[in-house]
Order: sequence, then structure tokens, then C-alpha cells
Amino acid sequence: MEVRNYETVFIVTPVLNESQVQETVEKFTQVLKENSAAILSTEAWGLRKLAYPIQKKTTGYYYCLSYTGEGNIVDVLELAFRRDERIIRFLTTVLDKHAVDYNNRRRNGEMNLQKAAKETEAVAQ
Repeated sequence: MEVRNYETVFIVTPVLNESQVQETVEKFTQVLKENSAAILSTEAWGLRKLAYPIQKKTTGYYYCLSYTGEGNIVDVLELAFRRDERIIRFLTTVLDKHAVDYNNRRRNGEMNLQKAAKETEAVAQ
């Protein structure tokens, strides 16, 4: 099978404390590692308000996992999400080469450097 880049955003229920939320995230990163996926990054977006109530909850902890792996890794991860009551929602997308390039530049801070350079050019003129 072909190795692809994926990004999964999932929402953890807000009734958990910080250590339980971290434990939940570690569980899913471990699922990826056990199935030979390479984790590129884990981003915590924090506690955010939901657009609409889900399971009578209006907030949730958002997390974003970027990883590479074969196609069956998505099925394994989504099955683990469905079996875990702490996960409210999840969404997995396949990243094309442009999205991968953009994410790498954003993680390395190159996006902010380009913005700063454009701002200094605008001020200089």
C-alpha cells in the first residue's frame, strides 16, 4: 500500500480534567504507533465552543494529529475513536503535497517570517 499523509482533528468531551484529556490523546497516538504510523505533530487547540450542541455539550477540547501511514491506519484509528466515549467528534483528511508543504512551513515558523518580511517592505515604502 501507498504511504500517505493524514490529518485528524478530534474533539474530547469537556467533562474530563487535564490529565484525563492527555491520557486520551496518548492512547490515540499509541494506536498510531502500534500500527506503524509516523506521527508528525500533535497540536492542542484547547477548550473551544462548539458550533452546535453535541451530546448536550457546548464545549470540547480540540486536538489535531498529523501523521503518515498506509490507508488501513485510518480505519484502525477511527474504530478506536468510535469505541471511546470520551471522543465527541472526529474528522480525518488526506493531505496533498501542497498541504504537507504548508504544514511543514507553518510548524517551522517560516510563515511568520514571510509575513514579517512583507510587513517591513510595506512600512519601508
